[in-house]
Amino acid sequence: MATGEEIPPALQDSWGDFWLFRFFVNAAGYASIVVPGFLLIQYFKRRNYLETGRGICFPVIKSCVFGSEVKSVHQEDGSLPPRAEPTESSTARQVFKLLFCAAGLQASYLTWGVLQERVMTRTYGATETDPGEKFKDSQFLVFMNRILAFTVAGLYCALTKQPRHGAPMYKYSFASLSNILSSWCQYEALKYISFPTQVLAKASKVIPVMMMGKLVSRKSYEYWEYLTAALISVGVSMFLLSSAPNRHASTVTTFSGIVLLAGYIIFDSFTSNWQDALFTYKMSPVQMMFGVNVFSCLFTVGSLLEQGALLESVRFMARHSEFTAHAVLLSVCSACGQLFIFYTINQFGAAVFTIIMTLRQAFAILLSCLIYGHTVTVVGGLGVAVVFMALFLRVYARSRMKKRSKKLPPGETPVQKV
Repeated sequence: MATGEEIPPALQDSWGDFWLFRFFVNAAGYASIVVPGFLLIQYFKRRNYLETGRGICFPVIKSCVFGSEVKSVHQEDGSLPPRAEPTESSTARQVFKLLFCAAGLQASYLTWGVLQERVMTRTYGATETDPGEKFKDSQFLVFMNRILAFTVAGLYCALTKQPRHGAPMYKYSFASLSNILSSWCQYEALKYISFPTQVLAKASKVIPVMMMGKLVSRKSYEYWEYLTAALISVGVSMFLLSSAPNRHASTVTTFSGIVLLAGYIIFDSFTSNWQDALFTYKMSPVQMMFGVNVFSCLFTVGSLLEQGALLESVRFMARHSEFTAHAVLLSVCSACGQLFIFYTINQFGAAVFTIIMTLRQAFAILLSCLIYGHTVTVVGGLGVAVVFMALFLRVYARSRMKKRSKKLPPGETPVQKV
C-alpha cells in the first residue's frame, strides 16, 4: 500500500491544479444546481402549490418542497433516536457485541485512513524509468464515497422498517453541500500536511462545533466543555509548532494545508449542527444518511460532468487498476463505518462510541507513522497526549452529567443540556 513515489505539495502541474481555483470551480458547479433549485422552491411556495397543485407530479413536489411538516415534539436529544435497551442477554453476548462494534469501527476507519493517505500523497504506475502519475481530483473520491453510501442507505431503508418521513427533501441539501465541501477540504489538505496533523486537527473541531452550536442552535455549554476545548487547542498547537530535524517533506505544514483544515472543520461543524436541527423531524439516522447522500451524489456528479472530470477520472481508473481497488475499498470502508456508527450508538450509547473512536484516532496516527514514516518530536508527542487526555475527560464529564440529570426530581431540569 505504501508503494509509489511521493510528490512534494509545492509542485503543481498548472495553476488549474491549485486548490483555491479548484474550490471555486467546484462551487460554481454546485451553484448551477442550487440556484435553479432555490428558484423552483420559491416558485412553488409563492404559488401555494400545496393547496392548488394536483397531477402526477404533486406527490414528488410535495415531498421535496413541503414534506409532511410533522416534527417530533418531545425529542430531547435530536441527534439520535433512543437507543435500544439491552434485553435479558448474557454478559458474554454483550461483550461479543461490543468487541464486534469496536473491531468493525477500527477496521473500517483505520483502513479508510491508510487508503486516504495512499491515494492523495503517492503516485500510481511508478517504475524505474517513469515516476508515475498522481490522482488529483478529490471531488471524484467524494463522489465515489457518496454513491456507495447512498446505495447502502437506500437498501437498508427498503429492507427495514423506518419511521414515516416528514422532512422536506430540499432541507437535506444544506447538510449535503457542507458535507461535500468538508470532505473535499479533507482530501485536499493531505496534499499539503501530514495525516497525523490532520487527525489532531479533526480532534480540535469541538471548538468550532461549539461556536456553530451557539450560532445555529442557540446552545449553551458547561465550564468543563470550555476547559477541554482549551486543552485540545493547546495540545494541537504543541504538535503543530514542534519541529524535528530531517523531517520528511510530507510532514511540513503549509499555509494552504492550514486553510483547508480550517475549511474542513467549519463545514463539518455546520453539517453536524444542521443535521441536529433536522432530527427534530421524526426520522432514523439511516434516513438522514440516505437524504444527505441523494443530494451529495447529485451535486458531485453534476459538477464532475460540467468540468469533464468524470471521464478523466474513469480513464485514470482504467490506466491504474491499483487505484481502482483503493478507491472502491475507500468507499466500502466509509459506508460500512457509517453503519457501524449507527449500530454501536444504538446498542451501547454515545459514550462508548466516543471512546472507541478516540482510540481509533490514536491508532490512526501510530499506523500512519509506521507505514509512511512520519516523525513526531517529544513536544509533539506531549501535544498528542494532551489532546487525547482532553477527549477522554470530555467523555467522563459528559457521562457524569447524564447520570446527574437522571437523578434530578421530575419537576427539575439540569441547568445545562449536554
